[in-house]
Amino acid sequence: MSTAGPLVLLVEDEPQVRRFLRATLTVNGYRLVEAVSVLEGKQLATSHNPDLFLVDLGLPDGDGVELTRWLREWTRAPIVVLSARGREEDKVTALDAGADDYLTKPFGVNELLARLRVAMRRALAGPKEPAVLEAGPLRIDLARREVTVGGREVHLTPIEFGLLALLARHAGKVLTHRQILREVWGPNATEAHHVRVHMAELRKKIEADPARPRLLVTEMGVGYRLRDRPDEE
Repeated sequence: MSTAGPLVLLVEDEPQVRRFLRATLTVNGYRLVEAVSVLEGKQLATSHNPDLFLVDLGLPDGDGVELTRWLREWTRAPIVVLSARGREEDKVTALDAGADDYLTKPFGVNELLARLRVAMRRALAGPKEPAVLEAGPLRIDLARREVTVGGREVHLTPIEFGLLALLARHAGKVLTHRQILREVWGPNATEAHHVRVHMAELRKKIEADPARPRLLVTEMGVGYRLRDRPDEE
């Protein structure tokens, strides 16, 4: 297997399906990392930055549609949904959430490989410039997963990067604790203190004075907002 092949993140909890896809993809030159839940899928997505995603809809800790929506917040990589649900409304929901294609189980090897080739061609034909978000001195390169403040590179954990990227995509808009928990930690997350702890660590890394933040501001009792114009109060 060539190490230069596209890296695929497979999010699938059925062992037999994973074995089938593992054999099929590796023999056809793809590299593969595997997750069995929404949470693990998010962790591997942020740590590996795959070239393509294969996402099952029925996962033990949440819905693949929510994972697809979360992935589309920060990546342009193709997302192909795999599911036993064959209803049109399920396909529309997944595609509206950001999926590029939808395969109904069971599917054949040739169809799978053809769909992946099409998805990769579309991605390569898309914009060549990386997605870059900026707010004052803050610059976030989503494709390279690089963050700089005033030209100084800042090293973030996967959760910190996901949190910052989410706020940057909605710069100027208040995001509630519940919205942040759902998008960064998953649909079943309920511990609001996770947001506060990681926000405090993130501020230490990107704010000149973490005690008096000018970029990541708190909306008391509601949530947080990335100020798109930090020089304006």
